Amino acid sequence: MKKNENMEDKPVLKMIPLGGLEQIGMNITAFEYGDSIMVVDCGMGFPEDDMLGVDLVIPDVSYLEENIDRVKGFVITHGHEDHIGALPYILKKVNVPVYATKLTIGIIAHKLEEHGLQDSVVTKVVSFSQTITLGDFHVEFIRTNHSIVDAAALAIYTPQGIIVHTGDFKVDYTPIFGDAIDLQRFGELGKKGVLALLCDSTNAERSGFTPSESTVGKTLASIFEEQKNKRIIVATFASNVDRVQQIINAAHKYERKVAIEGRSMVNIINTAIELERLSVPEDTLVELDELKNYPDEKTVIITTGSQGERLAALSRMAGGTHKKIMIGPRDAIIFSSHPIPGNEKAITKIINEIFMRGADVIFQDTHVSGHACQEEIKLIYALTRPKYAVPVHGEYKHLKANAKLAEQMGVDKDHIIILESGDVLNFKNGVASKDGRVQSGFVFVDGLGVGDVGNVVLRDRQRLSEDGIILLVMAMDAENRIVSGPEIVTRGFVYVKESDELLEDIHMLIDDTICEHFENEGGGRNKLKNSIKDAVSEFVWKRTKRRPMILPVILDID
Repeated sequence: MKKNENMEDKPVLKMIPLGGLEQIGMNITAFEYGDSIMVVDCGMGFPEDDMLGVDLVIPDVSYLEENIDRVKGFVITHGHEDHIGALPYILKKVNVPVYATKLTIGIIAHKLEEHGLQDSVVTKVVSFSQTITLGDFHVEFIRTNHSIVDAAALAIYTPQGIIVHTGDFKVDYTPIFGDAIDLQRFGELGKKGVLALLCDSTNAERSGFTPSESTVGKTLASIFEEQKNKRIIVATFASNVDRVQQIINAAHKYERKVAIEGRSMVNIINTAIELERLSVPEDTLVELDELKNYPDEKTVIITTGSQGERLAALSRMAGGTHKKIMIGPRDAIIFSSHPIPGNEKAITKIINEIFMRGADVIFQDTHVSGHACQEEIKLIYALTRPKYAVPVHGEYKHLKANAKLAEQMGVDKDHIIILESGDVLNFKNGVASKDGRVQSGFVFVDGLGVGDVGNVVLRDRQRLSEDGIILLVMAMDAENRIVSGPEIVTRGFVYVKESDELLEDIHMLIDDTICEHFENEGGGRNKLKNSIKDAVSEFVWKRTKRRPMILPVILDID
């Protein structure tokens, strides 16, 4: 009885995803036990098409702010933006130590410096197989493979059992840098007993195995051979250090100089070189300004912009607005990445612009995914043999596909749990159950503003983008007489010079509305503004079937 009583006395282990579910990106999950909270990853998301003007999206961490005294630290699996991008913003509110592997900490440190946080945030480098202690949690870092160096899975030891978090991973037996994924350790954990497996779901719909990153190197080499007489421009993800290594290797083989363009690309490559995660042969790298000293066919430019980002270097090259690089018929542009869902239109636009400038575009077989396909996911399930499966990292369809694989691998159907961001999953005495929710959601970053753009502001922006705005400006004296105006100013609604009749009718309607207001209702200026707004809105809808934003402005004249 004493043993059972002791188990009953143990606090509940809580897993709380604050982001990263129902979407690709913004990964962040809190684990809570007693007085200890540890957080895995802290990523950003990219704005949707209807998030007008928003630069990036970060998770709502109100729950962490409310419990900041119990938060022991952030544990980061790898250095991609969807896992670290929100850190500089969140650490301003939840300032706790950050733990990660060598390159990941190097990239994070650069971000903290950009935000002026380098002296106020503690960062600690963790080696593979090392275990750190955060309150009641012990966290072991396990080597995995991904499209960035130093990616880690986590074994989280808790009083309720072992939780294994794969992070983003693939099984690559011939990685470009470092060793292959530590499958042996996954198997050892499986023998110990894994309470729950949190497995990457990004490629759970894809059958088979993800090819090794090294296969891209052979493709790149053959392209360099074919394009002997052209300058080569390669667009890829800034954080894909292994891909950059293979581009540099191919350039060196064919005696080409390499220049780097794009701020994020330059920052990450410099960090990787400093931390010995990227090997560059002597005299291979040159500054962009030095390219003019070499024949075009002896140069390579590695650039950002593979996803069609409007302000990225490749987009400016394609549009003819780049200050130093003009694309022409003697160029071959390689897209070494797959389009992120939602970016297809932007990428197609850039490809068309490049073709119009006479250059060649190459995008077949120049990329492999950094995420595990079905057979690799099955392998992790087979090795860890978890009691519970909790798919993570992906849209709902990806989570469902992962859940199906878990069932095929023998996980009890009732033990496969798909969560939504904000759900609380409890583990007690080996039993998991959903129990309530905490606040979660999006916080918008717009310029220097964090959180000052909400849904109301976005709705206003959407209306402005769709039907424009009508400003109704007038001045009134203390006796409610109009002494100036109303002046009607429109933007994005109609072309004023061709709409005299419509604007004159609106002018008369405003005069009638003001008279009727003071004759029948009276009241202050705010009530008058609402009356004018309602009347003009209804009139404009009847005449044009549009709903522009109506903004009455009344100036008081003494």
